Amino acid sequence: MRNVTIGAVQMQCSTVVSENIEKADRMVREAAGRGANIVLLPELFERQYFCQERRYGYYSFAKPVLENDAVRHFKHLARQLEVVIPVSFFEKDGCSLYNSVAMIDADGTILGIYRKTHIPDDHYYQEKFYFTPGNTGFQVWNTRYGRVGVGICWDQWFPETARCLALQGAEMILYPTAIGSEPILNCDSMPHWRRCMQGHAGSNLLPVAAANRIGLEQVEPDKENGGQRSSLLFYGSSFIADETGELAASASRDQEEILTAAFDLDEVEENRMSWGIFRDRRPECYGRIKE
Repeated sequence: MRNVTIGAVQMQCSTVVSENIEKADRMVREAAGRGANIVLLPELFERQYFCQERRYGYYSFAKPVLENDAVRHFKHLARQLEVVIPVSFFEKDGCSLYNSVAMIDADGTILGIYRKTHIPDDHYYQEKFYFTPGNTGFQVWNTRYGRVGVGICWDQWFPETARCLALQGAEMILYPTAIGSEPILNCDSMPHWRRCMQGHAGSNLLPVAAANRIGLEQVEPDKENGGQRSSLLFYGSSFIADETGELAASASRDQEEILTAAFDLDEVEENRMSWGIFRDRRPECYGRIKE
């Protein structure tokens, strides 16, 4: 038996970095107190979802990995609590800016960085203004508690992300997320969002977790943002699914919450192998997928 407990933090984020890091610290500690070995935080939790508007001044938020406030803080906390913590952050590397995750192992070591592959550009999710598409490829890390693959928010809509991570030996997939209302489309995307990732879990026969933010974030018009007025209501609904896609833990739309779910990775692997999905793949037939 290789037992692991995955934790997911759902939180509201302010414009003050220190407040968000302090809150995330408290919630990670509580998750660890509940037995979590791996704790997932939301996407870009250090501050408000700044991609809702376009401001050149926000480029200054980006920092190299070893200078980022959250990465530096959670390196120490991971070592102290002996938990694995993937940290989502706005990364600067030379003249390029990325939406990245630093994978911090249970001894505080940074195992590596994943840079978001798929960058959205939609009404009030204006990430292409800030982020260069990632150049790391999909990453899976051998952590103390298993092989962990990570995608970031928009990556979760692409089945290719999950399948590539599974083929690289991921035993679980984690998605830090910032998603909410669709003001122009005027639809509730939450059930669709969940079903997509539950499908990734079921199709690849491994646990999947998503950690989202909550709360209303508003933009007021001024010269620096071209007179934009907008708002996004982030709908939480963070979850952890088992290897069949069944929800093992589920959060509300509007409350800060900590989720945990336990898995026996040996049992999950046995289920994955017994279904024969990877045995019966026909990669030579999938050429169209590259188009």
